[in-house]
Amino acid sequence: MNKFSKILFAFAMISLASACTDLEEDLVGDITTEISLDGIDTGGGSGGGGALTGAYAELRNAGTANHFGYYSVQELTTDEMCIAAKGGDWFDGGILIELHQHTYGPTHAMLNNTWVQQYNAITTVNEALAGNLDANQEAQARALRAYFYYRLLDLYGSVKLVTTPGSDAPQSSRTDVFNFVETELLAALGISEVSASMDLTNSPLGTDNNPYQINQFGALGILSKLYLNSEVYTGTPRWGEAAAAASYIIDSGVYQLCGDGCAVSNLGKRPGVDTDPDMLEGYPAVFGPNNDNNPEHIFVVNFDEVSGGGMNFSQMNLHYSSQFTWNLQSQPWNGYASLEEFYNSYEDSDVRKGANFIVGEQLDFGGSAILDYASDDGNLVLNYTPNINELQPNSLREAGARPGKFSFKQLGRNDMSNDYPIVRLGEVYLIRGEAMARMAGDWNMALDDVNVIRERAKVAPFSSVTADSFLEERGREMFQESARRTDLIRFGAYNGTWWEKPASEPFRNIFPIPDEQIQASGGTLSQNPGY
Repeated sequence: MNKFSKILFAFAMISLASACTDLEEDLVGDITTEISLDGIDTGGGSGGGGALTGAYAELRNAGTANHFGYYSVQELTTDEMCIAAKGGDWFDGGILIELHQHTYGPTHAMLNNTWVQQYNAITTVNEALAGNLDANQEAQARALRAYFYYRLLDLYGSVKLVTTPGSDAPQSSRTDVFNFVETELLAALGISEVSASMDLTNSPLGTDNNPYQINQFGALGILSKLYLNSEVYTGTPRWGEAAAAASYIIDSGVYQLCGDGCAVSNLGKRPGVDTDPDMLEGYPAVFGPNNDNNPEHIFVVNFDEVSGGGMNFSQMNLHYSSQFTWNLQSQPWNGYASLEEFYNSYEDSDVRKGANFIVGEQLDFGGSAILDYASDDGNLVLNYTPNINELQPNSLREAGARPGKFSFKQLGRNDMSNDYPIVRLGEVYLIRGEAMARMAGDWNMALDDVNVIRERAKVAPFSSVTADSFLEERGREMFQESARRTDLIRFGAYNGTWWEKPASEPFRNIFPIPDEQIQASGGTLSQNPGY
């Protein structure tokens, strides 16, 4: 346990991050000095490093687990979560409502920011590639750059393939961007195609199990995602390659699902709350603040509260007064909340339901009720309700189950230390199952892989699978991992209706090229159809 000196609660007004408007509260318990309390373990951060440290750090800078970038546009456009307007709080000129209701356009600030984040990352990787790298490092860098282009391919479709520092490039078609991503990953793997009989012995990528760097299995994981969505991106399905890439990872035996016996200390445990477990075991351990070296992690983003900031879920999701549940350094922003229908899609016995959401009356670390002195629901006790009364203009402050999959720790800082998966074994099982089902035209071909996931979640196995039930199961497993928008598009469900969201046009499946980028391009970028 980390040793600290004392605790000082100072009630004062603090200003929140500029991304959140009008979110200031009078009730603040700022932890201004390090402290030591019996029963609280603050744990340690995750490591990482190497010649490509700066390039890999761009995964943190590219909006992976914070507000106003990649994570936000992948989640807030779906049926997983929203940010409801609470009077003047979180209206933000309507841009959050536009994401939820699919009325976004080319001037949307968050879409522009997401574009800039990815290209800033690509610039850093290009600069690394222009340096003196050995064959392994060059293969890692090319695979990493391919991953950022995979994001752009998925989000915007037709983008520029810039591969040299300080240069420009013409706008490429979505198919050409797909081909570039595929070619770069295959080159890193040292093969010409993915197949059941592929031989990776000549790959410049290694097989060392360091999830902070891309190895052969990480590159195959990114390829499996690419092939899974090939029909959306190019019009041509590539189910066989998706299944082969996923099977290679699974059959290697290098990685294991984190199930019974796979456990870490519960760093969020409150000594005064008997229901808080001492350990996080199985699925919750995959995402905890001490989840480094988890056996399920294949390629992850290395977040650390001291040396690798950028994961702000505790600030983004929690009500202001939840500061006292985890004795957080700063007051949260009370933004992101899960939709009731999505929350209710889980069985009550599902381990993932308890791990993924925070609901009910909230207690501090001594077991006392936490109060909301500005309550607008007639009850002073802070109580997260799955129901959200309305999207705007006056959503209740405590409405909505709060995303808690990437769990919080006692004495947490504004930045969190939970590593964020880009490729993990749980998803690889689902990729293989879906690809095999689609290739055979029979969703029951996914049954074995789906039931592996359900067994870990402690719910009964399926006896049969349909496209709808598979999508629901994938949603339950992949919640908060920036996959839902892509999944809904692939299943033809993105333009449908859900709470406070009407049907939307198919052209919304690709985001607009930001006007700001078109204007700066000197005529070399053109807008996507429909915008």
